Amino acid sequence: MSDPVFFPPVEPVSLQMISEWAEAELLRGEPERLIAGVGPIEDADEGVLVFFDNTAYLDKLSETRAAACIIARKHVDKVPEGVAVLVSNDAYRSWAKVLARLYPDAMVPKPSGFEGISERAIIDPSAELEEGVAVGPGVVIGAGAQIGSGTAILPNAVIGAGCAIGRDCVIGANSTLQHAILGDRVYLHPGVCIGQDGFGYAMGAGGHLKVPQVGRVVIQDNVEIGANTTIDRGANRDTIVGEGTKIDNQVQIGHNVIIGRHCVLVSQVGLSGSCTLEDFVAIGGQTGVRGHVRIGMGAQIAAVSVVGEDVPAGGRYGGTPAKPVKQWFREMAALRKLAERGGGS
Repeated sequence: MSDPVFFPPVEPVSLQMISEWAEAELLRGEPERLIAGVGPIEDADEGVLVFFDNTAYLDKLSETRAAACIIARKHVDKVPEGVAVLVSNDAYRSWAKVLARLYPDAMVPKPSGFEGISERAIIDPSAELEEGVAVGPGVVIGAGAQIGSGTAILPNAVIGAGCAIGRDCVIGANSTLQHAILGDRVYLHPGVCIGQDGFGYAMGAGGHLKVPQVGRVVIQDNVEIGANTTIDRGANRDTIVGEGTKIDNQVQIGHNVIIGRHCVLVSQVGLSGSCTLEDFVAIGGQTGVRGHVRIGMGAQIAAVSVVGEDVPAGGRYGGTPAKPVKQWFREMAALRKLAERGGGS
């Protein structure tokens, strides 16, 4: 079987150029030295750029044969002789800037060279597509839908009637949109479902009465949403995802949820209906948030937590139920000691 390379080798770039892209100081190494690729510390070879920001890999750093390393100043003395050093205040962000320059095709989740409108797409005559929209085979675009220039609709996606999609977006293969408005540069990975019914039932002894969901989903600019994530439309107001927010794979967002700007939701987070996340909230994977809870600006929630009450701005919470991390750690330590005493009796 062949061994395909999906991101071809880059043209060699000088260390001087790398330092400019990374906004890092070239502390050691010849500016004219060429970098021909990137890789992990443990497998890097001559001509390869690496980065270091996790002390768990200190032993691998000491043995690396890379050409150059982006690293914080406090770890510079751990870099082997012969490896060029680029000092950065934030090595990971510098690494991201360099990768974006070297591999621009990896920045946007669509096939390279994807363009034009497939003859196998079904587009309602009343839909409005600006110039430069790309539509793949099997796509269905409903009546009155509006799609901005530079947007790519990948194969088998379904755009419901009246949906509006901004410019330079990517709608991943097999995604579905209904009752939704998207801003510019919104990236949906494959299988995302947006705008379906929220889960609303008036429960009773005689059966569960469905409550019609008459809101929308509004997604602002520069949002990226991972594969197989689902976002329900609002029941009686809009579900909103704020500008710059990044959502991982397999996240569930219920009806009427409001997510602020530049939030981060890691895989398998579940947000119950009508909860609110203020700007810059970060939630770790497999965490659940109860309905009608408010999480304050800049708060961080640890993975595998259950948030049942409001979290103040800047709070650091974790556990089940979630509580301030210092309290959580004290409780876990006390339980550990109690278990050890019990085991020894």
